[in-house]
Amino acid sequence: MPRINKAVELLEHGQPIYLVNTGELTYENGVRMAQTWGDAIRLDLEHGPFDILALGEFMRGLVAGGPTQSGHRTPAVIVELPTDGTDEMVMRANAWMVKQVLAQGVHGILLCHAETPGAVRVLVESTRYSFQKIGVGDRLGQGRRGNGGQASAAKIWGVSESEYLRKADVWPLNPEGEILLGVKIENLRALENAEKTLAVPGIAFAEWGPGDMGMALGYPEQHDPPYPQEMIDIREKVKNLCKVNGIFFLNQVSKEDITAMIDEGVMVCSAPNAEIASMGRVYTRRKVPW
Repeated sequence: MPRINKAVELLEHGQPIYLVNTGELTYENGVRMAQTWGDAIRLDLEHGPFDILALGEFMRGLVAGGPTQSGHRTPAVIVELPTDGTDEMVMRANAWMVKQVLAQGVHGILLCHAETPGAVRVLVESTRYSFQKIGVGDRLGQGRRGNGGQASAAKIWGVSESEYLRKADVWPLNPEGEILLGVKIENLRALENAEKTLAVPGIAFAEWGPGDMGMALGYPEQHDPPYPQEMIDIREKVKNLCKVNGIFFLNQVSKEDITAMIDEGVMVCSAPNAEIASMGRVYTRRKVPW
């Protein structure tokens, strides 16, 4: 049986994953996106309404429209939260968002503006149940996710509540975990603390957020390349810190650079269409259907 989280399964076997953006959070759109070309659905709640009821309907639609061609119950769903990772206190005050989205059965969270290691540590702790002990110590405290949300999430995953409790932990910190956590190093405050932030246990991937990073440097519309040299240098720094800490690097890819991006180590690909994802899959000789 494949893993619950399709993205984890592919990354575990050395294959890049391809992210697709979603549209409306409706049951009908979930049914449609169940057969998406993407391995993971990147769900933007940072700029859209934080509508948990709609998220639940979307997740149920994914189940109804599945399984995927690869045999997974649904594509992976990675949610961008509305809160920023400003500091530990801000993240603690907004940890309820983590509980709410996980209870709907999502498979991962991407924290925007991850400015401090304290905020990222709280994200990890808020994702984990208190009985999970792997990694708990000097850099990571006991999990803070409470009892109650596992019943609804287990139905989406298609497992018993007991199995959900066992598997709903962060990967790769827990090799049996099925939840992916990522962070955006997308402003100068985040960049200043990036070395410590990306060393927090429990984080699986990171990106450098060129749109917001460009704004921070005085380039309000520099989301896409070509980038000025200072932005290129920042991207290299974040990418290298990912390598040092054994986490995956997220970057947008295009028809012109998909193979070069893979060659330089991009493993989480923000791809605008199925054609580009297919080019990458062919290049890495991927056998798993999508």
